[in-house]
Amino acid sequence: MTTESPRWFTSSYSNNGGNCVEVASNLVATRGIVPVRDSKLVGGPVVDVRTAAFAAFVSGVRAGTFDAV
Repeated sequence: MTTESPRWFTSSYSNNGGNCVEVASNLVATRGIVPVRDSKLVGGPVVDVRTAAFAAFVSGVRAGTFDAV
């Protein structure tokens, strides 16, 4: 078992608008997950997303899959 702690960061694209998520990509290699949390609730719940699912999500965002019409 690893005792490595998440190192949280917010995207530079968030522009400090307050509606942001934070991710901790430092756990990808050791745990195979990307923890995600609400930047406004740093002590709140964390969703652990499997690496492949997070990569697919990021690809979808880059491709405009989730853009509003």
